[in-house]
Amino acid sequence: QVQLVESGGGLVQPGESLRLSCTASGSIYRVNVMSWYRQPPGKQRDLVAAIASDGNTNYADSVKGRFTISRDGAKNTAYLQMNSLKPEDTAVYYCNIDARRSITTRSMPYWGKGTLVTVSS
Repeated sequence: QVQLVESGGGLVQPGESLRLSCTASGSIYRVNVMSWYRQPPGKQRDLVAAIASDGNTNYADSVKGRFTISRDGAKNTAYLQMNSLKPEDTAVYYCNIDARRSITTRSMPYWGKGTLVTVSS
């Protein structure tokens, strides 16, 4: 059993900042990639940022220069620092990890339940 707990969502005004957190727990052997996705109202779920175990990162073009993903490997926790927020950033943000539950099992994706971020004046 793998569980992801997200926090940090809320209502902010344009230009303000917010930081999301995601902690993975349970029977985890190894976490490979930790990612943040978002799903705006009426739209599909898309990748926002990802970070591998070696520290390599990847960002959607729409958030480059504004968002920063980081991780604490010892705690299996991922963070998403969101600065200069815009109304178009409004979405449900989901944490995702690619992880192995044991040495005898293959890596699989796991999802958090999501946290709502609303950017509005």
